[in-house]
Amino acid sequence: MLRMSAIAMLIASPALAAGDYPFFSLRNTDIVVLIGFVLFVGILVYFKVPGMITGFLDKRAETISAELEEARKLREEALELHASFEAKQASVKDQAARMVEKAQADAKLVAEQTKVEIEASIARRLKAAQDQIASAEAAALRDVRDRAVEVAIAAASDVIAKQMDAARGDALVQDAIATVKERLH
Repeated sequence: MLRMSAIAMLIASPALAAGDYPFFSLRNTDIVVLIGFVLFVGILVYFKVPGMITGFLDKRAETISAELEEARKLREEALELHASFEAKQASVKDQAARMVEKAQADAKLVAEQTKVEIEASIARRLKAAQDQIASAEAAALRDVRDRAVEVAIAAASDVIAKQMDAARGDALVQDAIATVKERLH
């Protein structure tokens, strides 16, 4: 099998396909192409094109390597920033929760204080109303007594006026004058 493949390669070689001309003849197209290729490679080597290409490729590799390193650094910074923002977000959530709890506690405290103040205000108003009622009752009792005294005095003066004559009136006036003299001296 190996022999057959070697024979097939020799039969299919370009030298045999060139025709009737010998292999090292300028009429053979294969040799002309080979000479052109060797000259082209020689010119490239003379002008140091492989070194320039290698330098260009090395420079490009360094640029790509630097870009990859910068991308790696940027990725690390982005991950750090992401972690920082997540920590800040957690901190803000905690602060917000504490603020809500404090606001709820403050609201309860204010509600309790307001309730106590309202109860105290109601108690004060109730006491003031009771004091006003007591004062009105006392005033009404005084008015009733004063009126009763006036009615009693008027009735007594009517009775005395009917029973009083001139002699009795003089005797009462003399008694009153004597009493006043005793008290003044």
